[in-house]
Amino acid sequence: MTKALIGLILGIVVGCLFPITITGAYTKLFTVVLLVALDAVFGGLRAAVNEHFSDTVFITGFITNALFAAFLVFIGDKLGIDLYYVALLVFGFRIFKNLAGLRRYLLSKGKWKREKGKEEG
Repeated sequence: MTKALIGLILGIVVGCLFPITITGAYTKLFTVVLLVALDAVFGGLRAAVNEHFSDTVFITGFITNALFAAFLVFIGDKLGIDLYYVALLVFGFRIFKNLAGLRRYLLSKGKWKREKGKEEG
C-alpha cells in the first residue's frame, strides 16, 4: 500500500512538473487507452476485494485490452468509421460494472459490521 501511494504521489508530481500536450491526431487513441487503464485498475480492485487477484491476469488483461482497443481505433481510422466509440462504450460499461461491484462489497461489509455491533450490544 505504501508503494502504491508513493507511486501515485510521484506520478502526480512528475505530471505537474512536466505537462504533456497531446496532439489532435492521438486524442482518440489516448481516450481509449485511458479507459483501458481505468478498467484494469477498477477490475484489479474488484478482484482484490473478492480475493481473486492475479498479477498475471491483471497485466495480460491490460496489455490485451490496450492492443485490441488500439487496433479498433487504427482500423476505424483507416475505414473512416469511428470504431473508437465501440471501445469507449465497452470499457465505460465495464468500469461502471466494476464500480458497482466494489460499491456492493463496501455496503455489504458495512452492513455486516452494523449487524455484528447490534448483536454484541
